[in-house]
Amino acid sequence: MTGIAYLAGLLVVIGCMALIDARWRLVFWRAPLAATLTIAVGLAFFLLWDAAGILTGVFFRGESSIVTGIELAPELPLEEPVFLVFLCYLTLVLVLGAERLLAARATRRGADREGPR
Repeated sequence: MTGIAYLAGLLVVIGCMALIDARWRLVFWRAPLAATLTIAVGLAFFLLWDAAGILTGVFFRGESSIVTGIELAPELPLEEPVFLVFLCYLTLVLVLGAERLLAARATRRGADREGPR
């Protein structure tokens, strides 16, 4: 079980973010095609970044008992693209959630300035 702990943890937090997303319709429940495209572009960018780091010897896979040990390419563990999807999804949830909060705050302030009717 310990060999999949990191992957399982990533999947759990992605699932939790999906619940937040569904509740407030922030990303996939707001615009599924745009969300998929944005995460795919982010994933591709970061995988290219990882490839450059691996080729230059900056990035390498460390040994740990909590990872699967499965490599998709030399020095590229299975967990890496899952983490990158998590990172991209988290960013979208945070940015669009902050946008929603700021818009609600501005609406409340506008209503407060108008006063009672």
